[in-house]
Amino acid sequence: VQLQAFGGGLVQAGGFLRLSCAASGRTFSSYTMAWFRQAPGKEREFVAGIRWSDGPTYYADSVKGRFTISRDNAKNTVYLQMNSLKPEDTAVYYCPARPGTIVTLTTLYNYWGQGTKVTVSS
Repeated sequence: VQLQAFGGGLVQAGGFLRLSCAASGRTFSSYTMAWFRQAPGKEREFVAGIRWSDGPTYYADSVKGRFTISRDNAKNTVYLQMNSLKPEDTAVYYCPARPGTIVTLTTLYNYWGQGTKVTVSS
């Protein structure tokens, strides 16, 4: 399984970015795909998750109403649309995967790829 996150960059507060996660190596129909982030000096935290097959989503309170997770089955890609970005959104963003339901614990995700860095300037 390979998960490649990309799309990060430098953006001003109030701006937007769209992250992409390209997934390959197996069929993900029964999987949950998620986005986590890790800010400097902090633990990795859950941001958003989506069930690949039927699309239920779940968000951390800190991003609810600003971020949207979605997937494109044909492209095997998961997206994270990030609007109204804040300096506290600065982090490396990862897109892990796990079989089964959406959970928020880092340790319950089986597959991780390299992250993409997002920097929000004030």
